[in-house]
Amino acid sequence: MSFLNESGKADIAELNIKPKDLVDLVKMVREGRISRLKAKDVLVEMKETGCVPAEIVKKKGLEQVSDQGEIENIVDKVIQENPKSVNDYKSGKENALSFLVGQVMKLSKGKANPKIAGEILKGKLK
Repeated sequence: MSFLNESGKADIAELNIKPKDLVDLVKMVREGRISRLKAKDVLVEMKETGCVPAEIVKKKGLEQVSDQGEIENIVDKVIQENPKSVNDYKSGKENALSFLVGQVMKLSKGKANPKIAGEILKGKLK
């Protein structure tokens, strides 16, 4: 809706986005291939260029990393570098987990799947 309001268009059909491409973008988010935040960036580029989402994601390197082994390596580094937050989490401070997931996201430059990162962190911090 914000795109419609911004552009002064009355209908989504007036935007430079094909319905099939919008569906493909939603599927990429649901499948965990890209984050919701990155999907917004892709949507903006779709509107501006008319390119398909898969092409934009590939060209800009926006696909999330969902490989457990790769994320686990990042998690290990985050745990090693943040002993205070690890201790906080172990002592019951749930918000410390959010901080640690944020650090995983930072180290992965936003590419790690945050859900998988959180699950791996919980498993390692038991």
